[in-house]
Amino acid sequence: MDECLQDVIRCDLCETPVPPKHCDICHIQLCEACVDKHLSDQSKDHYIVPFKQRRSIPKCPYHSTKLCIIFCKDCNVPICKICSSFGEHVKHKKEDILKAMAKKKELIRKDLQELEKSIYPKYQEAATNIPVQRADVNKHSQKLTTALDKQGEALHTEIDTIIQGMKSEIDDMDAQHISAIDRQEDAINKTSTDIKKVIQDLKRLLDTSDVCLVSEYTSRTEEFRSLPAQFQVTLHTFTPQEINREQIHQQIGFLSELTITYPLRDKPRILTDIQTWYIYLRRVKCLSDSELWTCGHGNIMRLYNLKGELLRLVRTKSGNEPWDIAVTRSGDLVYTDYLLRSINLVSGTRIQTLITLRGWKPQGLCSTSSRDLLVIMTSDDCTQTKIVRYSGSTEKKTIQWDDQGKPLYSFGYSKYVSENRNSDICVADCDAGAVVVVSAAGKLRFRYTGSPSTPLESFRPRGITTDSQGNILTSDFNKHRIHIIDQDGHFLRFIHNCGLQDPQGLCVDSRDNLFVAKKDTGKVKKLQYYK
Repeated sequence: MDECLQDVIRCDLCETPVPPKHCDICHIQLCEACVDKHLSDQSKDHYIVPFKQRRSIPKCPYHSTKLCIIFCKDCNVPICKICSSFGEHVKHKKEDILKAMAKKKELIRKDLQELEKSIYPKYQEAATNIPVQRADVNKHSQKLTTALDKQGEALHTEIDTIIQGMKSEIDDMDAQHISAIDRQEDAINKTSTDIKKVIQDLKRLLDTSDVCLVSEYTSRTEEFRSLPAQFQVTLHTFTPQEINREQIHQQIGFLSELTITYPLRDKPRILTDIQTWYIYLRRVKCLSDSELWTCGHGNIMRLYNLKGELLRLVRTKSGNEPWDIAVTRSGDLVYTDYLLRSINLVSGTRIQTLITLRGWKPQGLCSTSSRDLLVIMTSDDCTQTKIVRYSGSTEKKTIQWDDQGKPLYSFGYSKYVSENRNSDICVADCDAGAVVVVSAAGKLRFRYTGSPSTPLESFRPRGITTDSQGNILTSDFNKHRIHIIDQDGHFLRFIHNCGLQDPQGLCVDSRDNLFVAKKDTGKVKKLQYYK
């Protein structure tokens, strides 16, 4: 029995059995309680390791009394403290040897798993396929021979293919039509649900004797008088043609394109006014159908709900006033800092500088359907303006000149950008008095300088957005109105006569309701402009 007890490894300081730690320099075993006591002896170096890893730390080949307790990440080798402090490793990245080895072991485990379960089986499968490939050569030759023998059937096959393709087009257009009907149904159902809730609330108010509750009641009946937007549809048709064997596709005929349009209101309906804390309000962007980010005079960006309740506020990283804001597809806020030449991402409670420009100052920006950022910027000397597309912080494309080498945009301080559903890039160029629209590739599509009734030189767009129909909306600051144009630049209608003093920033929600930032009143006005 005594011999068995003597075989048990004990702590060298307190005799505790089976100590979990080991000092690889002093070569003694330690229990958890004695580690700090051992380390308190500062007359010599110590290095504590798990007991199972004792004597695993190599000695330094240059300093024989030292252990390599540090790992040089740049050179990928273990080094001692002296090597770390002097010589070639001084400015290299380093970490504790045990942590580095744990990472290496994890990498080895992952590599082993990938080699065994993924890479090596692929090589085995490829080797198995070699005889199959040889056999496929003969099969392919037989197929070619068969195809030549069936040349006479090619005409019928071609006709069947074309007919099937046109049937597929019909199915696709039917799907679009049904989608439009579904959208209309969703709108009706949602409004019906809202009405039911209002009815319940009204019944409760009639039954209550709470004077405060009753006095706070505001009627919403006007909001529900009109049914949700009723779309108009031009049904697809088929025009048969006399069959000509030499021109099969043309003689079969063509399907006309399905078009679904929603009519605009003669006069927009005011849904709500949202009062903000800004003395001068400039920008508004939808986070959702019920939440809006805003910015204006000062260094604070504020998130409001439709009741005007402040949900959140964010101060800019630098303390400068943000020039423009955008909301990414993942719901994060992005803003441009003109003075600091930076584009910044607000994610949770953190503000990260994504991009810092040199020689250029950012103005308007927007988040695209492909999750890129479009940033319009002006050179420091105000002689050049361009749009840059970024993926994260990587520059993907620059748009600056037209086909004749002339600048697409004017040189000035007030420009804002939006992406249309067809990927066109739309810029409100206030200094030029124009909306400039280019394709995603940067080719000029058109310039809109105001409606036919707009006096020359009086059009000054200060905000821009696009809706689900591909229409472009831009705020005419001087004339206190919104211009609506289609995606090809044709004027459709004004939004005016509804209290739009000094309109600036614009955005639309998923239902094509328009939000207008009114500069001098600090209000955001929500409008319905489709029937």
